[in-house]
Amino acid sequence: MKLENCQYKTSDNSIINYYEADSSNPILLIIHAQSANSSSYSDVIKELSKRFHLILIDCYGHGKSSHNREKYNIVSQGDDLIEFIKCKTDEKISILGHSSGGLIACYIASKSDLCDNLILEDPPIFSCAGEKRFKYYNYNDLSTVCHNFINQDEEKDFVYYYFMNQYMWNFFPENSREKIRSKSGKSALKYRKKHPDKPLKIRFWPKKFLEAFNGMEEYDPYFGENFYNDAFNCNIDYNRLLSQISCKTLFMKANTEIGDDSIIMGALTDEDLQQVTDLINDITVEYFDCGHGIHNEKKKEFVKSVIETLK
Repeated sequence: MKLENCQYKTSDNSIINYYEADSSNPILLIIHAQSANSSSYSDVIKELSKRFHLILIDCYGHGKSSHNREKYNIVSQGDDLIEFIKCKTDEKISILGHSSGGLIACYIASKSDLCDNLILEDPPIFSCAGEKRFKYYNYNDLSTVCHNFINQDEEKDFVYYYFMNQYMWNFFPENSREKIRSKSGKSALKYRKKHPDKPLKIRFWPKKFLEAFNGMEEYDPYFGENFYNDAFNCNIDYNRLLSQISCKTLFMKANTEIGDDSIIMGALTDEDLQQVTDLINDITVEYFDCGHGIHNEKKKEFVKSVIETLK
């Protein structure tokens, strides 16, 4: 499936980079997760394009969209996407958002009448804001690494820095952790020097463990800093935001576990999800036995669920 690369210039000259598979099918706008980009959905594009006119955007601070730090928040990104959608079509569309992209999708559906079919892929609603965020994996992993990277001067390559400092090292056996980290780090550094514009690859590392690095070479860590300091949420009242969503909504929930250090490994707990379902009137929940990236780990089930929202 061939996607056309396009760019939209907003009223304040910001650039929204996007990829489009034009057709007469209903539009599905896809908003990726933090540190990824629109290529995150490459494995499911072919099947989704059979039923949808696809538009995959790069969020600000990601891919080829504007890297303007003032725009790294739910309101600026959401308002500019509302402008973008109005320019593209007069009809209502489907919107799919993964993780932080799901927060932006909620904002669009709440603040406009452009969306008649909202698909939320494991977004961190309630869990990424305020003091509650301290208990969750994202804060202790990507957000904290972004913050630490910005506040040091020794390493200039964020992809390599994240690889060496990611929270995942805590899952390796303590007696062999540093040896594996050192050896893998040398491989990562060598690849980054040779391929600075490509997703990270490391010998003997399974593809699944490197999916988090797809698109990270074009990611601005100041975006993650805004999750670290809670600026991304702009003091949004999520209770009010969700209660104003009137369109049909599908919530895709991935697994959540509690780590040995009491860190919540997942986007949100069942208690968070219950709060979401209490606020959105027309909502259906589907559970997936996998990690956060449902569209990567459960491709067939993911595609089936998205297509069935058209019924």
